[in-house]
Amino acid sequence: MWKIDTGAHDHGLETPQAGSVTFNGEDLSSLSGARLKAIRRGFQMVFQDPYGSLDPRQSVVRIVAEPLRLEGGRPSSAERRRRVEEALGAVGLSARDADKYPHEFSGGQRQRIALARALITRPALIVADEPVSALDVSVQAQVLNLLLDLRDEYRLAYVLISHNLAVVEQVCDRLAVMYLGRFVETGPTAEIFAAPAHPYTRMLLAAMPGLDPAARIKRRKIADPAPPPPGGCSFAPRCAFATDRCLHQSPDLRTLPSGHRVACHHAESVLAGS
Repeated sequence: MWKIDTGAHDHGLETPQAGSVTFNGEDLSSLSGARLKAIRRGFQMVFQDPYGSLDPRQSVVRIVAEPLRLEGGRPSSAERRRRVEEALGAVGLSARDADKYPHEFSGGQRQRIALARALITRPALIVADEPVSALDVSVQAQVLNLLLDLRDEYRLAYVLISHNLAVVEQVCDRLAVMYLGRFVETGPTAEIFAAPAHPYTRMLLAAMPGLDPAARIKRRKIADPAPPPPGGCSFAPRCAFATDRCLHQSPDLRTLPSGHRVACHHAESVLAGS
């Protein structure tokens, strides 16, 4: 039996309090009903916890097939099964796995099932929230390589949410660094890694483990977290570069000569390492 959810879920779980969320030029918060259901086919989600994101009471075939209800119509059991097996094969699992239950798989295999579920509607975009943080390091590498292979094979775009900058460096073409809910630096990943212009970005990169101490960004003492000043820069209480201007004026994102954007009054001093 296929159940189509309506009512409370017709507008999504959350509604933006400010700004907008657009996909292919359409504001998602302004859509509802059939139009919202149709546009949802174009994007899917992979969650952080491979143990909590799969219903333990459902078989893999039911879990992976669930997004098909968004497409409208009701595919036959044979067609549904064929598409599930195709999606499982794409992520390195077998057709026999379709009849198993989540408890029969390892963490890495469960995350592959979650990827299969995301792929089954052939989306253009997958939002991946810390997709490997709950996995062992060796399994992380397997899943990351799978993400890259699927990107090329299916021409996917990812929005990858992660605290692990090593993962970001491997997977992402562009990077947006957030602090207290605001973007503080955006641009090509390689460019930001080579020349971070915001003190918070430098702090994150300095904390990355590495084998070559000479290649690490120079550490600067960072204060403990503190409430941001009203109207000022949210990072000012922790920043070694902060001046009186930072305490009273919040910086806007501005474009540097290198091309990437930073929200910092003293980005040039940060780049100079002073």
